[in-house]
Amino acid sequence: MKFTRVFAFMALAGLAGSAFATNGYFSHGYGMKAKGMGGAATASHDDAFFGANNPAAAAFAGNRIDLGMDLFSPRREASRTGLGGLDMSVDSDSNYFLIPEFGYNRMLNNNLALGVTVYGNGGMNSDYPGGQIAAGNCGVGAPASNMLCGQGSLGVDLMQLIIAPTAAYKINANHSIGISPLIGYQRFKAEGLHAFTGTGISTAPGSITNQGYDDAFGYGVRLGYMGKIAPNVTIGLAYASKMNFEEFDKYRGLFAEQGDFDIPENYNIGVAWQATPAVKLALDYQRINYSGVASINNPSTNQAQLGADNGPGFGWQDIDVWKLGVEYKHSKQLTLRAGYNHGDNPITSRDVTFNILAPGVIENHATLGFTYTLASGNELTMSYMHAFKNDVNGASILPVFSGGSAAGNEKIEMYQNAVGIQYSWKM
Repeated sequence: MKFTRVFAFMALAGLAGSAFATNGYFSHGYGMKAKGMGGAATASHDDAFFGANNPAAAAFAGNRIDLGMDLFSPRREASRTGLGGLDMSVDSDSNYFLIPEFGYNRMLNNNLALGVTVYGNGGMNSDYPGGQIAAGNCGVGAPASNMLCGQGSLGVDLMQLIIAPTAAYKINANHSIGISPLIGYQRFKAEGLHAFTGTGISTAPGSITNQGYDDAFGYGVRLGYMGKIAPNVTIGLAYASKMNFEEFDKYRGLFAEQGDFDIPENYNIGVAWQATPAVKLALDYQRINYSGVASINNPSTNQAQLGADNGPGFGWQDIDVWKLGVEYKHSKQLTLRAGYNHGDNPITSRDVTFNILAPGVIENHATLGFTYTLASGNELTMSYMHAFKNDVNGASILPVFSGGSAAGNEKIEMYQNAVGIQYSWKM
């Protein structure tokens, strides 16, 4: 009954939540213990978030339930200069999001574990107010407009929820393998993109903006290995295939390949070193291959219609992410954590205009956290993350869509904070 209640809570909260994640649109970490260590978790097995990190960890995690919630606050700003009446600077609204996580693990015997992880992979959110450009400046007779010359508020909302049932098996006492089929749900809406509905701009001009939420389901798989190669050294490897999703039919005129929006292939390698009985160091490397998803990777300057196979996209590049964490056992009850996460910025100056909607420019994160073990053996864990402000500048392509030539300069910038709490039952 306890499992049923927390799973139902997780599912309902997940469907209600939206976020803008930190390594591109992936989270910097999954599980509050990992988040307190900069996201480093590939070679750790102290919670039930293996479905998002490394499925093989389930074989060493024991019987437990983990339920967590992040209060995530991204602050986004966009500005334009050099285009006269189109110049402006505006902050995105919608600055607070609740992001839930849930994990469950059961050891069926000493070698075999079954469990499930439910988590928000990430997402994109922006919400710029309308009426920032005076009437007439976006064209003869145009009313007051938003930053991209559309009507009303401007922005997108993408939420991704993944359920990862997991099976893991110990090959021997020190090595395990695991598999997590990935079942995904995502929803999306876009508002205020009326300037892109003109003749010849899109393959489906009626399916670009202000169509409400659209839903899509998808699937993929994550594979993992974990090995204790020395008494104080553990390594981990994990690979996640691209998650193939149904198209967003309501937005088939916006995203390349007629509304296709998959989650890209990614893999991670990690090592954890128990340097002393009290001190553990962990290092992860992660690769996210955005180039495998046309709607994310296609340059915004592609000379094709929106919605076409080679239609303009966000222009995101593949990125490398490094995650470093340290854990200190201050006492039997209290464990302290700190971490640093550095990821490449996937956005180049060429694609600034499109990424006003999705300013995923963050590179550097600092994290802190702790776990307090209660008398019952259950755990209370908290984490904090600060993502330092970063920006990208580039030439505006907005005049291209109104028959002019590219001119002026745009800048997108963002910083973030997050505070998370997790309660863990040990069974």
